[in-house]
Amino acid sequence: MALDTETLTHLIDTVRRFVDERLIPVEPRVEEENAIPPEIVREMRELGLFGLSIPEAHGGLGLSMAEEVEIAFALGRASPCFRSLIGTNNGIGSQGIIIDGTAEQKAEWLPRLASGEVVGSFALTEPDVGSDAAAVALSARSEGESYVLNGTKRYITNAPIAGLFTVMARTDPSVRGAKGVSAFLVPSGTPGLIVSKPDRKMGQRGTLTADVMFDDCRVPASAIIGGVPGRGFATAMKVLDRGRLHIAAICCAAASRLLDESLAYARERKQFGQPIAEFQLIQAMLAESRTELYAGTSMVRDAARERDAGQAVTLESSCCKLFCSEMVGRVADRAVQIHGGAGYMADYPVERFYRDVRLFRLYEGTSQIQQLIIAREMLKES
Repeated sequence: MALDTETLTHLIDTVRRFVDERLIPVEPRVEEENAIPPEIVREMRELGLFGLSIPEAHGGLGLSMAEEVEIAFALGRASPCFRSLIGTNNGIGSQGIIIDGTAEQKAEWLPRLASGEVVGSFALTEPDVGSDAAAVALSARSEGESYVLNGTKRYITNAPIAGLFTVMARTDPSVRGAKGVSAFLVPSGTPGLIVSKPDRKMGQRGTLTADVMFDDCRVPASAIIGGVPGRGFATAMKVLDRGRLHIAAICCAAASRLLDESLAYARERKQFGQPIAEFQLIQAMLAESRTELYAGTSMVRDAARERDAGQAVTLESSCCKLFCSEMVGRVADRAVQIHGGAGYMADYPVERFYRDVRLFRLYEGTSQIQQLIIAREMLKES
């Protein structure tokens, strides 16, 4: 349900103030400790950020896609770790249940995800399964009214703090590809579910990822989303468009922050007796970044409106994900260049963002996968 204009404007303004007054000031602490402070997590819960896309009937805000991307434009100006914390609750961790879940699954999990009582985690990637997501090998063996899960998932976001895992597992080993895959809801603490120590990453400190092992992990058959085996991959595909538009919006927000930092530095930094902002080659880099940012935000808003209108946006969402994730990388590179040697120093936010935004070209489908999807959809249309 779309919010009225006044309510949406108030929500966006509230998130912007929260970002400027609470999140950005705490970024150095997050970088140092590799963790979001508990008081910040509590405030994020109170603002309703864990339930942006979850229907009001289940305790969320029920934002439309167009409304969600506007919130993402505001929230994404801070370190990506804050968005990542709430990402699964608003994305695949809840949307799969909303679209295909049973009434019991919706009642049990959606209110807890919306409130942030439970942090969600989506377990798809495996040591030998990445872009070829339909090749899931983690096994789910049927035993009476239960399934026994065995295997390993890799690079799983929020795994060390998650209360609920959405686990993609192969329930029918005789069927190759997507049709043999089911989606299970597995609570943390389930015997046989083991989370390894957090990964060491290039960037996005504060975003915790880890391997998740399943060693004879027994779950009831009712843990399958929708209660029907073999539909897990199809469920995941239904929510990819929303997830990719959300990530594209976050890329635009990060580019906006980088541009703000670059503008401020260029106006203050003096060389040859004048601010470097007055040099035409610096102006060219600023102008290129602003132009690309405008293109990205326009794409995202347009695709979000089309999705809300009920149109298929698989092609458009991949276009947005491809362009915006590549765009923010270029903006980050220019930001470091504008800062000169200072841009290579950890004292400046652009150094951290330069590392952080590199991941956007890899997850939610690499840039190369987006190219394949776009070409495939073009061929269908022709």
